[in-house]
Amino acid sequence: MWLPARELPRGVIALGLVSLFMDVSSEMIHSLLPLFLVTGLGASTLSLGLIEGVAEAAAAAVKVFAGAVSDWTGRRKPLLLLGYGLAALTKPLFPLAAGMGTVFAARLIDRIGKGIRGAPRDALVADITPLPLRGAAYGMRQSLDTVGAFAGPALALLLMAASGDDYRFVFWFAVLPALISVGIIVVAVREPAPAPGGGARRFPIHPGEIGRLERRYWLVVAFAAVLGLARFSEAFLLLRAENVGLAAARVPLVLLVMNVAYALSAYPFGQAFDRGARHGLLALGIGLLIAADLLLAAATAVPLLMAAAVLWGLHMGATQGLLAAVVAEAAPAELRGTAFGVFSLVTAAALLAASVVAGALWDGAGPPATFLAGALFGTLALGLGAAIARR
Repeated sequence: MWLPARELPRGVIALGLVSLFMDVSSEMIHSLLPLFLVTGLGASTLSLGLIEGVAEAAAAAVKVFAGAVSDWTGRRKPLLLLGYGLAALTKPLFPLAAGMGTVFAARLIDRIGKGIRGAPRDALVADITPLPLRGAAYGMRQSLDTVGAFAGPALALLLMAASGDDYRFVFWFAVLPALISVGIIVVAVREPAPAPGGGARRFPIHPGEIGRLERRYWLVVAFAAVLGLARFSEAFLLLRAENVGLAAARVPLVLLVMNVAYALSAYPFGQAFDRGARHGLLALGIGLLIAADLLLAAATAVPLLMAAAVLWGLHMGATQGLLAAVVAEAAPAELRGTAFGVFSLVTAAALLAASVVAGALWDGAGPPATFLAGALFGTLALGLGAAIARR
């Protein structure tokens, strides 16, 4: 029997809405930022790549530290406020920007804010959710987050049309959902009182504390890294769309289709996790990714491409909440923030490596080879997942 969303803790719904509104704000800006930089500020594509690379690297580095601080202090909400607050404060800098320096600073601070909030938020979901509901809780948060991921670009397109392609007008509008996101944290997000004596016994980035993360946790991290090698950047889906003949103006529809499938499936898949369908759900999720890669390798027409985008989104819905719930179970409660930070760092590194390999294969052997390699790594992840499940 499906669990109604109202049965979940109110804090989980609040955290999902926080993610939704901030994603609407961020994606409104990020969907237009490359064109704004190149056509509006005269930036080079090299500068654009530098901005994105440095910003994402900073976010990855901050995640582990922020998770560890939340464990050490026994408090998650202050870091949520700091992370989302920094992101909200950067939003007015984009419409005010007159040069690359302002955009670079805004993007860097925004990504640092994302790094600060990520691990404490995921740990807080586990803190406030009973164990039998955690799959559904992570699925719901992912669903609401993904709604923001496709609502933001859609709203940006509408506002661009209404304003006569006024980038700065859209960027100013994006400030509003960011402020709403921070307001929800202040009003609606509560965390359990810290246990007597505070959080972790000492700062968690210490061999004695890291050593308390059990073998089960590290097996999950290793599995996620292998799976990350199979799931490179979604930018390659966009490149494949153009490669098979989709008009450039319609290429964003690929991400829209993928995110709709993700948003609609994450919560039901999370409920399936709570009902005990863990191993089957994992196998299904990886199988969906393999099928998507094979379709993308063989695609010669847009309908096949869109079918692959649906499968990719369903794969994300089946695996992302599952992995978060398993990480929460495998780590001691007082080290959850650190565990999520390390997990995020490792999976981000795997995604970066996968994207580099995918790009090299694309240039050297053609698009089909890129997706066939993804299917191969997916098969390896499926075998590793089965071996871990047996243990």
